[in-house]
Amino acid sequence: MIAAMAVLLGLQLMGEVVVQLSGLPIPGPVVGMVLLFIGLRWSESLPDALRTTAETLLSHLSLLFIPAGVGIIQHGARLVDEWQALLAAIVLSTLITVAVTALVMRLVIRLQSGARHDG
Repeated sequence: MIAAMAVLLGLQLMGEVVVQLSGLPIPGPVVGMVLLFIGLRWSESLPDALRTTAETLLSHLSLLFIPAGVGIIQHGARLVDEWQALLAAIVLSTLITVAVTALVMRLVIRLQSGARHDG
C-alpha cells in the first residue's frame, strides 16, 4: 500500500512539475491523474496494491471536504457580501457545462452513427 501511495504521490508531483515548467493553466493533480490514466491504459492490468489504495482513499473521500468546509466557515462574511456573484457564477458555469456536454454528446452520436454506416 505504501508503494502504491508513493506512485500516486509521485504522479501528482510529476503533474505539478509539468504545470510549473510549461505554465499550463491546469492544476498539477489533474495532470498527474492524466499521467495515471495513460499509465493504466498502457499496462495489462490494474495492480492489486493500487486498487486497494485507491479504494481506501475513495472510502475516506469525505474527509477531504473538511478543509473546504473550514474555508467556507472562515470566510462566511465574504460569502454574505458576494453571494450574488457566487450564485451567478455557479448557475452560469452549470448551464455552460450542460450545454457543452450536450454538444459533445451530439457530436459523439453523429460520429458513431457515421462510423456504423461506413463500416
